[in-house]
Amino acid sequence: MRTVITEQDVPRSGALHVTPGAIITPSARDLARERGVAIIETAAQQTIALGSDHGGFALKESLKPILTELGWHIRDVGVFEEKPADYPDIAHAVARLVADSAATLGVIVDGAGIGSCMAANKVPGIRAALCYDKASARNSREHNHANVLTLGGRMLTASQAEDVLRTWLATPFGGGRHQNRIDKITEIERRYSNWTP
Repeated sequence: MRTVITEQDVPRSGALHVTPGAIITPSARDLARERGVAIIETAAQQTIALGSDHGGFALKESLKPILTELGWHIRDVGVFEEKPADYPDIAHAVARLVADSAATLGVIVDGAGIGSCMAANKVPGIRAALCYDKASARNSREHNHANVLTLGGRMLTASQAEDVLRTWLATPFGGGRHQNRIDKITEIERRYSNWTP
C-alpha cells in the first residue's frame, strides 16, 4: 500500500523524506514549495554521522532533536560530555563513516569548525564544508556536493546552527556544470593519494 502525503505532513521548514512511490497531493507539493521544504525520496531511513569535541558538545546535543524530527538515524561518535577532546579524532571518525558509506552524510561541531573541516577533508571521498549561514550551506551542497558539514560551536547560536543545518540537508546537489568541477576535485585527490612530503 502506497503512502499518501497531504498538507498535514509538510513541515514548516527543512525537508520532507518520503518513501519511493509515495503519492504526494498537489496541495502538499504547493505547500512544500511555499515553505521552501525539499521533498526527498528515500528508500529507508538515512543515517547521519554526528560528532563534536568539547567546544561543540552543547551545540551537537541541541541539533539531535532536529535531525530526529527530519527523519535521520543518528550515529553519534562522541564526545558524550564536555571533557577535553581532540577534534581531529572526532572529525576522522565522522568522515570515515561517510567515506565507507556507513552514513549518508556527516556533521561535525568543534569550537570554530575550521579544524574539523581540515581534518575531515584529508579522508578520500570527503567534501567537508564549514558553513556559517544559509547561503554558505546552500552553496556547499548545490555547487560543491558537500557530504560533511562542519559548524563552529562557539561561533553560532543554536538558532543560527539550526538554520544552517536545515538548509544544508534540504539542498540537493545541482549537478550539470557543477559535476565537472566535482570531478576535478576528485582528480586532484587521486593525483596526491600516494604523495609523501
